[in-house]
Amino acid sequence: MKREIIQTSDGSTTIYLPDMDENYHSTHGAIQEAEHVFIKHGLREMEERKPDKVAIFEMGFGTGLNAFLTKIRSKSTIEYTGIEAFPVSNAEIEALNYVELAGEEFSNDFNLIHQAEWNELVTIDANFSLKKVEEKIEVFSMPSEAFDLIYFDAFGPRAQSEMWNIEILQKMYDGLKFDGALVTYSARGQLKRDLKSLGFMVESLPGPPGKREMTRAWKK
Repeated sequence: MKREIIQTSDGSTTIYLPDMDENYHSTHGAIQEAEHVFIKHGLREMEERKPDKVAIFEMGFGTGLNAFLTKIRSKSTIEYTGIEAFPVSNAEIEALNYVELAGEEFSNDFNLIHQAEWNELVTIDANFSLKKVEEKIEVFSMPSEAFDLIYFDAFGPRAQSEMWNIEILQKMYDGLKFDGALVTYSARGQLKRDLKSLGFMVESLPGPPGKREMTRAWKK
């Protein structure tokens, strides 16, 4: 599948898929969206509740932006698992400008995240471990009640509706610990109804630039 590197409105880059007319991140700002949805309303909230250690699962590892920002923004010990069926190439990774914008002092973090072997648990440093899983979520065996926080960052429902169906959301629910949370950029009514039907307590929060709302759902 053809992929192109494009620049978003905050100056950060993302990957565009012409065949699907879909972007890996918001064109209104890749870093802005990730910071707002996953760091501010996900990581920061969970670190207040669990300051020592947070176990995170990312649905859609993609460019590694969310993992990278989590690594450099976290205040606690992070156990990070990301799943991706179609990893991006080394050339595409090298074309992304996240280190340039975040600060060159974080270049080693970015490189270690992308150099980590797939399907193996890798210790990046004393406070951050990473397991990148190369597999489709449909066949992935989600560990039960293993995660405090889920970054649900799949392509949008228009492009990949199967990623948002009730069976996938059930996997997310099963993988969360009690009082765990799922955060996503999506605010679709059907998504909220499905999450509620599974037992989540659903919040609508202010969205990142270009979006009115986003969703956070708690396993209660």
